[in-house]
Amino acid sequence: MAERRNQHEGGESTLTVVLALMVNLGIAVMKAVAGAITGSAALLAEAAHSVADTFTEGLLLTALRRSARPADRRHPFGYGKERYFWSLMAAVSIFASGAVFAFVEGVRTLAGEGQEQVRPLVGYVVLALAFALELVSWTQAVRQVRREARAEKRGVPHYLRLSDDPTVKTVLLEDSAALVGLLLAFAGLGLHDLTGSAVWDGVASLAIGVLLVVVAYTLGRTNKGLLIGRQADPRLVRRVYDWLTRQREVEAVVDLLTMVTGTDRVLLCARVDFDDSLGVAELERTCVRLATALRDEFAELDEIFLEPVPRADPHLRARVLARYGEITRRQP
Repeated sequence: MAERRNQHEGGESTLTVVLALMVNLGIAVMKAVAGAITGSAALLAEAAHSVADTFTEGLLLTALRRSARPADRRHPFGYGKERYFWSLMAAVSIFASGAVFAFVEGVRTLAGEGQEQVRPLVGYVVLALAFALELVSWTQAVRQVRREARAEKRGVPHYLRLSDDPTVKTVLLEDSAALVGLLLAFAGLGLHDLTGSAVWDGVASLAIGVLLVVVAYTLGRTNKGLLIGRQADPRLVRRVYDWLTRQREVEAVVDLLTMVTGTDRVLLCARVDFDDSLGVAELERTCVRLATALRDEFAELDEIFLEPVPRADPHLRARVLARYGEITRRQP
């Protein structure tokens, strides 16, 4: 059941990304043509924004495909973290392709080097069409995020902060930024049309650049944490700890280490003080049984290592306390 759920979520993520790619590609062409016709810096900045988003979706599709490869000899823990690498590259793309161009266009316009604005009606029509198309992609991303947040019994902001799937978060943030950017471009185009001053167009372009920098930074920080090796969801850690302490062979859970190795993949290393009456053969069978039962109970657990240790060992205790503090005596 867990495998079918993960396949369903992976398929929905792919649908969300493909839909966003198709929408952004069409919008990029429309904005570029409208920007060339009207001479609007804000429209050209938005065209660069959509080009960056299109590259981003391509990188996210690469992330989904490559991260799904099974583990092999060179990568015994699988390729799950490739999703975070390519998602980080997507954040770089948003900054390099979108934000930098928007800043250049804004500065150029404010310096008086921009084109004179003509046929603003073309810009209004294109922006309205682009807004409607972006809403389609944004609605799909919101629908998926809400469904997954509801499944985990979390609010959407909390889910986005802790989610180990950066692809949907990336699409949601960039589509949200796209909608805000379109409003900024509309304001710049409209104020330029009303006042005859290109300053408004340049300011709108700079504001779009700032918006893209914020999105790129947010996504980059998220993927940096996942690439470094983030702890699993604290609720999962707590549940695993409680499950282990309830087992009859376990005297105490001395240390519990987890790391996210991919979307819905968690590596677990548990240092456990077992009942001293267990013989060596019985201890080995117990470790195998517990590891199997843990995988059955918690679908996210991918690789499990159970290490028998004495809880009173001073060196181990010092390492654990250095990492977590005194509270570790009662919980991880």
